[in-house]
Amino acid sequence: MDLGIKGKTAIICASSKGLGRGCAEALAEAGVNLVLNARGAEALEATAEALRSAYGVDVKTVAADITTAEGREAVLAAAGDVDILVNNAGGPPPGLWSDWNRDDFIAAIDGNMLTPIQLIQAVLPGMMEREWGRIVNITSGSVKAPIPQLGLSNSARAGLTGFVAGTARQVAHAGVTMNNILPGIHATDRAVSLDAGVSKAQGITPDEATAQRKATIPARRYGTAGEFGATCAFLCSQHAGFIVGQNIVLDGGAINATI
Repeated sequence: MDLGIKGKTAIICASSKGLGRGCAEALAEAGVNLVLNARGAEALEATAEALRSAYGVDVKTVAADITTAEGREAVLAAAGDVDILVNNAGGPPPGLWSDWNRDDFIAAIDGNMLTPIQLIQAVLPGMMEREWGRIVNITSGSVKAPIPQLGLSNSARAGLTGFVAGTARQVAHAGVTMNNILPGIHATDRAVSLDAGVSKAQGITPDEATAQRKATIPARRYGTAGEFGATCAFLCSQHAGFIVGQNIVLDGGAINATI
């Protein structure tokens, strides 16, 4: 399917690996020029070169912490007119409600709520003026079904979801759509980290921890960055203009809900 977005410009945060890279690859395949961001310069440049070679698109890189004002300014300056924004950031550390203090919550909110909101606020005026734009936020299945040990993530990402729900309806008339993708467990470094936590807590091997978590998913496997990226690319396409303010769950059926 031709997504109709060849030549557009996209910012993709946290895109050197994992789900962010999956989104970058799918958009590059559709002919979108990219501004990739991550904190690690080496992995970021390797990803950029791979996408340039494979798809022939323009790929700029900005190695910076997107949660800082300086990082956001550098990414936005590199992009110029932004047609597509994919917000993504690693989740805060797991723990228990009794472990967290105010500073922990502020850090989580800054990284997983306020940073994407500030990027949205920065790109929306231009998108609305040009009467076209796509914003996709990578949040978490925990927004729909809270995960006890991920209370910091539950809180911050739910705040972002509320902002998106209201704002998406205010800008859709200008040809700008804003939606969220809620991943369940995908085969990324984050899954490895969480599996390691289960392994340590239960005194089992990492492989046993992975098998245990896969058994909780009706699809009996982890998702892939490729299929996640394909969903993101469709939401960014010309065909998705009537999808507004939605939360698309990609979790292999793990969340047991009718709606």
